[in-house]
Amino acid sequence: MSTPADQTHTTLDPGASIFGRVLVGIDDSPESFEAARQAATLATGPLTLLAVYDVMPTVIGAGMAPGPVAPLDEGPFRERAEEALKRARQELGSVEPAGKIARGRAWEVLLDEIAGEHITLVAVGSHGAGRAKGILIGSTATELVHKAPCSVLVARKSLKAFPSSIVVGVDGSKEAAVADAVAGAIAERFGAQLERLENLPYPVSGLVDAAIEAELLVVGSRGLHGIKALGSVSERVAHEARCSVLVVR
Repeated sequence: MSTPADQTHTTLDPGASIFGRVLVGIDDSPESFEAARQAATLATGPLTLLAVYDVMPTVIGAGMAPGPVAPLDEGPFRERAEEALKRARQELGSVEPAGKIARGRAWEVLLDEIAGEHITLVAVGSHGAGRAKGILIGSTATELVHKAPCSVLVARKSLKAFPSSIVVGVDGSKEAAVADAVAGAIAERFGAQLERLENLPYPVSGLVDAAIEAELLVVGSRGLHGIKALGSVSERVAHEARCSVLVVR
């Protein structure tokens, strides 16, 4: 049932902590720029854009004898990251985030930044690889949903004003209660429509189907890592939903 934001959520003020220190992973994709826009909308404190680049070694062709791999020129890779960071800042208009550039695997660099700067929310764009492919290739979103100690926003293109409509899953667990409180706080803050779905028999498909026309789907997380996380509702929903997904920890 769709209802206005529950007034009881405001006493918890969960958004003050969830959105207090926000980090966005930036590349040169429209999806990462969308993540920056949504993160800037939700942020209540410092916002940092982190553009990561990696220099991959040259692939040895078939039939070639193995030998030392000549290092690639790092310059073009860094320039591409700099341009992506500049574009992301332009997308945010009057918002003035901090900007950083680092070399390495994106999810590893982001996890280091999360730990070092006590980040409360990390946001990345969804490139639509799908869950199975994401697990196979170790996509940034997949790795962060599995391993980040903070809340994770997997951003997708918003069809309406973000976050004008929100869906949250509630199942009686303490993790779901926190997600419910966060969803309520967001809804009240932005005057958004909030739909609470309780104790669904098939939570993944139920949440994904209910959120087809929503702008944000909020789920709790038990903080599972590694192989245990592969079957979690939050991990599956983050990959399968059509709208942005906020995994609350």
